[in-house]
Amino acid sequence: MKYVLAIDQSTQGTKAILFDEEGKIAQKAYRSHRQLIDANGYISHDLGEIWENLLSAVKECIAGREGEVACIGISNQRETSCIWNDEGPLAPAVVWQCARGKEVTDTLGEYADLIREKTGLPLSPYFPAGKYAWLLKHTALSGNVRLGTVDSFLLFKMTGRHLTDYSNASRTQLFDLHALSWDEELCRIFGIERGMLPEVVPSDEKFGETTLDGILPRPVPVTGVLGDSHAALYAEGCTAPGACKVTYGTGSSVMMNVGTAFKGSRHGLASSLAWKIGGEVNYVLEGNINYSCAVITWLKDDMGLISSAKEAGTLAEEANEQDTAVLIPAFSGLSAPYWKENAKAAVFGMTRTTGKKEFCRAAEESIAFQIADILDCLRADTGYALDCINADGGATGDKFLMQREADFANCTVRVSAVQELSALGAALLAGRGVGLYQSYAPAFQGEYAPKMAKEAVEGKRSRWNACLTACIQNDKIER
Repeated sequence: MKYVLAIDQSTQGTKAILFDEEGKIAQKAYRSHRQLIDANGYISHDLGEIWENLLSAVKECIAGREGEVACIGISNQRETSCIWNDEGPLAPAVVWQCARGKEVTDTLGEYADLIREKTGLPLSPYFPAGKYAWLLKHTALSGNVRLGTVDSFLLFKMTGRHLTDYSNASRTQLFDLHALSWDEELCRIFGIERGMLPEVVPSDEKFGETTLDGILPRPVPVTGVLGDSHAALYAEGCTAPGACKVTYGTGSSVMMNVGTAFKGSRHGLASSLAWKIGGEVNYVLEGNINYSCAVITWLKDDMGLISSAKEAGTLAEEANEQDTAVLIPAFSGLSAPYWKENAKAAVFGMTRTTGKKEFCRAAEESIAFQIADILDCLRADTGYALDCINADGGATGDKFLMQREADFANCTVRVSAVQELSALGAALLAGRGVGLYQSYAPAFQGEYAPKMAKEAVEGKRSRWNACLTACIQNDKIER
């Protein structure tokens, strides 16, 4: 038996998952790491801790099968930014959620249009360019300084090579999506030496070989690397133009494959690369939402309205359909497609009959509304009908939410049968490099078609838009 070892390094922890020759999970292990938050609210990760956790998780995962690992694939949290030299990390990694790069990006407003034109991304501290610049300014530099996202750091530890793939490079705000290379002008604007950045190679490259510090009895090749959202897109089978996936997690990534030519957005979305595979690049349009299913966690942990996330959908199903409560979950501003970082969360339209069930329904609907808005932007940018989307993530088990999404977005929602999609995407790509998974087809466990009356949907979305406008303008909604 041949196995593919997938390493999924995420915001909360590191998974090691062993996939068999049929693409099924044979074994897995998980290690969480600390979220380091200082007095400034800066969010960091200890790269040494992440590496040790990776080794520990791998050792547990492949116990008894060490000699049967054919290759390794990596999926990683995107935008989290690292700095290191030959001896090890020079500073903790700056996590994607951390906005400390604002110190840099606030001074570069005159270049915003240039940056978007070249990289497909809005000028923002969310992306690594500002984070790298901050690290260079606030770190004691020594030796051969290297910059990179988490995939680059892990590859260096595994193989000794300073590499990244096209999907991760496209999220840095330093990579020209037209020339498909690091851009010297952008590097100069952000004050970053080109030589500190990794070499960009195809996502299905043979990145090098590793024994993972002796855990493996022989060197094994790393044959696939993708950012986590891109890996999920790949595992969902979204390899043709117009195919779209939605991840329902703490935040949400709504990503559409738009083919082999660059496509810019006129409606607040970001352009990136899906991957470079088989010598060909695919582009994507993407909308990222700060607060989607985190709203349900807020109901549970902060509001105390429910004791488990599973309750939200059940209570929402029982709510009074005539209730007018609308929740705008702008707890950390509003991201795509609105881009209003100063907006504050708000509840509109509450009446004396608004109770726990109605509040749960408003929270659930806020998730579906935000995603439906991005899907409308994708339709407007591309002309694709988007009759069907593929859904993944923990909240896809919420039948009420999935049905509301189908109704509000006016499309069929297909729910993936696999929870570990990012790891699976990395494993599928890596496995194909050693002759496995040539005919793999994604599996789905449920399908939701629109069933709400058109007039009802229009009324709900109209009210959502009015509340959204009022929230952004910090004004009272007209009742």
